[in-house]
Amino acid sequence: MSTKHERILQYIESLPVGDKISVRQIAKEMQVSEGTAYRAIKEAENRRLVSSIERVGTIRIEKKKKENIERLTFAEIVNIVDGQVLGGKTGLHKTLTKFVIGAMQLEDMMRYTDAGSLLIVGNRFKAHENALRAGAAVLITGGFDTTEENKLLADSLDLPIISTSYDTFTVATMINRAIYDQLIKKDILFIEDIFVPMTDTSVLRNDETIQHFHKLNERTTHGAFPVVTANNKLVGMITVKDVIGREENEFIEKVMTKNPIAGSMKMSVASAGHRMIWEGIDLLPIVDDDNILQGVISRQDVLKALQLAQRQPQHGETIDDLVKNEMKVLGDEELIVEFKVTPQMTNQYGAISYGAFTTLLAEVGSFSLKRRKRGDAVAENMTIYFIKPVQMESTLTVKPRILDMSRKFVKMDFEVFNQQMLVGKAMMMFQLLER
Repeated sequence: MSTKHERILQYIESLPVGDKISVRQIAKEMQVSEGTAYRAIKEAENRRLVSSIERVGTIRIEKKKKENIERLTFAEIVNIVDGQVLGGKTGLHKTLTKFVIGAMQLEDMMRYTDAGSLLIVGNRFKAHENALRAGAAVLITGGFDTTEENKLLADSLDLPIISTSYDTFTVATMINRAIYDQLIKKDILFIEDIFVPMTDTSVLRNDETIQHFHKLNERTTHGAFPVVTANNKLVGMITVKDVIGREENEFIEKVMTKNPIAGSMKMSVASAGHRMIWEGIDLLPIVDDDNILQGVISRQDVLKALQLAQRQPQHGETIDDLVKNEMKVLGDEELIVEFKVTPQMTNQYGAISYGAFTTLLAEVGSFSLKRRKRGDAVAENMTIYFIKPVQMESTLTVKPRILDMSRKFVKMDFEVFNQQMLVGKAMMMFQLLER
């Protein structure tokens, strides 16, 4: 049985793309309180089913597949550039295929402008009209307006005309940044990408007995199961350890671990993996906002996903990516890493930032453990006990050294040199990911 929240989300998803929705309308249609309707609309926005625009309202937009995430809707463009919609509001849900900067003669501009494009241009009214007739939307920079005829044309063609106070260069930079951020998000694996849904996993009910656990354990060979109520609300976890020495007719509710650790669909796989290692659990139940069980992930699923992610080509430009790109491995016997400090890695004084420095040490430590066939590891804590300012364009040499290693933990020491001068010393503890 689905909850009110889920029913509202299903209703929103069933609406035609381009429909306007409001809290009051949803509350009336679904016979729920305005608070419940508001929460569901916010969740729909997180799931990229709708987009809320100032002075326009909330619009049902096309839900983008993950591989197509770098395409934006015109509604999202309005929010990115703090724009005002002058006409064609009914077309805000549409997706743009490319953007064209109108910094040339009109005829040349039109050669590049076709259906699905967004023409970014100043107060050139004829260009606005020609772009609309070619099937493109228009983004007017510099805070300029357009003619009433163009606004009516935009309305009739369902193609938005948007005005923004920013200049053309700033607008292009903002849109590029938004596309880049989405590419980075695309590279990050979330629980929703790898979880095993309810239909494909086994669960136990809180009113069942230990006898049911043994039958399910024999049939599936799994050693742990989520425990739910009649309406699929997660109430516990039960493992083989919990049932040792217990009577067959005892209720699961009596022996299960209550209020278990759970994850959500929007949790990153890396975060879930770290939590599972930290808490020493092999199976993580996945729930929604109402604590209804959606599925599970195992430690094995997390390991496979992280290893796959590391083999994928990276498109993003996060600090981690920048640091990895500048690392050069030297030495066969003794690992030494050479590293160049780029301007993006500096603080306001032009020296290497603390964040880039710690990322460098963590990356070198992980690489060193992989090279020793110790697999993947999670950095648990770091102590930097000596650091000197390092200017941009400097080339650093990092020497990692294992101080102590057990089956689960590794303690490492790092020395960082700029030419022959010692500029940093740190100690770091890693927790090894077991297979």
